[in-house]
Amino acid sequence: MLRGLKDNFEFQGYQVHVAEDGEAGLNTVLNAKPDLVLLDLMLPKINGYEVCRLIRKEGIDTPIIMLTAKSEESDIVLGLNLGADDYVTKPFSIKELLARAEALLRRTQHVEADVYRFGDFSLDLPARKLTRGGDEIKLSPKEFGLLELFVKKPGRALSRDDILNTVWGYDSYVGTRSIDRFVTTLRNKIEPDPHQPIYIHTIREIGYKFDPPNE
Repeated sequence: MLRGLKDNFEFQGYQVHVAEDGEAGLNTVLNAKPDLVLLDLMLPKINGYEVCRLIRKEGIDTPIIMLTAKSEESDIVLGLNLGADDYVTKPFSIKELLARAEALLRRTQHVEADVYRFGDFSLDLPARKLTRGGDEIKLSPKEFGLLELFVKKPGRALSRDDILNTVWGYDSYVGTRSIDRFVTTLRNKIEPDPHQPIYIHTIREIGYKFDPPNE
């Protein structure tokens, strides 16, 4: 499988680094700093879950796609909670994997913008202002921080802990359920129908994903 993935990705123009165990894989990520990680969960020495956790512990935000033979929801949830961005269950189509990799890279490889637009909305980061059709929508500081995190990471599954640490800080005593309350108030301000959201999607047992339609 390793040879097949390497050949297919190189055929598409990617430069590929390979590792045959978790320890070598972790060292490769730390040293080569790749744009994308394909991570098999069943690895010798260090399993894929631990590799994923250690990559995120080092503060590395590189997108990670898990390759797993496990189809149990709990296994997938564990991987996503540890910081993976997407998963593909074996056996998988190489075309599907390539498409997922390309989509994830498009979402993450962009120049940081000052103004983010979605639907009729415009989020101006320097001005700390959200507008819709030129009319300002008032946001609390934490609502603004939450929306800023979402627009900067479109299409990525964000756990409640990720959101809490980024928006509130690691030393915050706010509980993760506070995230749900802030998401509810934010949805009431930006969603056409807060009960059927089109921007902020709930990911069961994990957290939320900002994924505007047709964008």
